[in-house]
Amino acid sequence: MDLRRSSVLLLIIALLSPMALSMRYEIKSAHTKCIGEDIHEKSMSVGKYFIVNPNEGHPLPASHKIDVKVLPPKGTKLHQADNVEAGQFSFTAYESGSYITCITAVHHTPETTLTIDFDWKSGLHSKEWTNVAKHSQVLMMENEVKTLLDTVNSIHEEMYYLREREEEMQELNRSTNSKMAWLSFVSFGVCLSVAGLQFWHLKTFFEKKKLI
Repeated sequence: MDLRRSSVLLLIIALLSPMALSMRYEIKSAHTKCIGEDIHEKSMSVGKYFIVNPNEGHPLPASHKIDVKVLPPKGTKLHQADNVEAGQFSFTAYESGSYITCITAVHHTPETTLTIDFDWKSGLHSKEWTNVAKHSQVLMMENEVKTLLDTVNSIHEEMYYLREREEEMQELNRSTNSKMAWLSFVSFGVCLSVAGLQFWHLKTFFEKKKLI
């Protein structure tokens, strides 16, 4: 019981903690950087990316272009942008698993290094309630209620997901135990058969030698 309470507490802490990636990456021409994020089914995910201008106040150099694609655990691409300077994507995960965003610096001669600012938010943080709420006290309270409701729903979905995983593991254990029992029965039968053949062979051998 204590273990279950501890698991629920850790789950709540994980859901309330920041679930976002906001990083800068340096990518050389014709090279690719892939970033993975574990996202649960039906969770919202939002991403933004842009090339950092090395010379503020001036247009980006022609060499500063990227290709971006977002890949689900299985199936077709969720987002693709070619030869761009900036962009964004959003999707709702249709299955739980690792979603991958790959950013490729377009080939250029001479080789150059691009700095990419990439912000990826999933789950509660993708909705950015704090950016939507206005200064009105009533709207702020409404925003808090929505956030709490989303938190409760996320916890419920996570616990349901964990329960499904537990049932799958139990079913796997039952199947494994059944197969092991059948294998033991077959092995026992084989051993008896081998023992019987050995006994028959020895008996025949001794009879031919007239020892019995």
